[in-house]
Amino acid sequence: MRSTKPSRRQIRRRRRPALGTIVLVAVVVLSWVLVAAVLGPVDRHGAKVTIFTIHSDAVERDLDVGVVVPATDDDEPFFRALARLGDRAPVVAFPADDGDSYWHNRETGRWGSYVMDEVIPQVTRHFGTDPSRVAIGGISMGGFGAYDLALQYPGRFCAVGGHSPALWFHGADTAPGAFDDADDFAHNDVIGTIENDPAAFGPIPIWNEAGTEDPFLISDVALAEDLEAAGADITAHTWPGAHERAYWDRHWNEYLRFYADALTAPIPNRIKRSASYRQK
Repeated sequence: MRSTKPSRRQIRRRRRPALGTIVLVAVVVLSWVLVAAVLGPVDRHGAKVTIFTIHSDAVERDLDVGVVVPATDDDEPFFRALARLGDRAPVVAFPADDGDSYWHNRETGRWGSYVMDEVIPQVTRHFGTDPSRVAIGGISMGGFGAYDLALQYPGRFCAVGGHSPALWFHGADTAPGAFDDADDFAHNDVIGTIENDPAAFGPIPIWNEAGTEDPFLISDVALAEDLEAAGADITAHTWPGAHERAYWDRHWNEYLRFYADALTAPIPNRIKRSASYRQK
């Protein structure tokens, strides 16, 4: 173990040129990483884990945001994968929610606005990351949320990833509590939006993948096929496994490498920070 650690200012100075941010919107990921890292005997490979609290006007409550700032080299799959990226490793933020937000503006709170207007700006300010280099991704409910936010806020992200994303063809098939009503589903219908406009994500890199035993496999593959047919910049996979932690833990290397590549690549001229969005 190192006897001394660089200051936050030294870390920022050394890493700032390539330092982007991933916002991972998935409560399940938040619980694994932060509980293991903060409360358990996990080797973080030099990564610094910080938890700060946002008083959210959007959802009218205090919520924790866990941020992982990479260092060098873990027995825990996420930290081990992050360490392998070396100098290309981004800062990763894990915002908390109420456990059933599906990360969009709805009756229980303006969860999309919380991520966009509070989490991302505060992470950028606290950790000195490049505000023009922000990727968003998530697992399951978070995968839906990542896609939905990338569609609702065009041009805001330089990459989007769905890892076993919870997607449905019809509002009647959705999980209980995922949407307020039929209108809420229609306003946030990821598959329907892409069917109507396959270029809705813009030119950014897109990740889509699910396990062969995942209940969302059919809808996830359908979305990927629509995007591929439209010539989108999509990386799609179907790997053995189910909708469970063991499956996701096996693929942190691929996930984080995708985001690192996108965050350090030249940003296409067509991608511009945009204040326009379709959120309610």
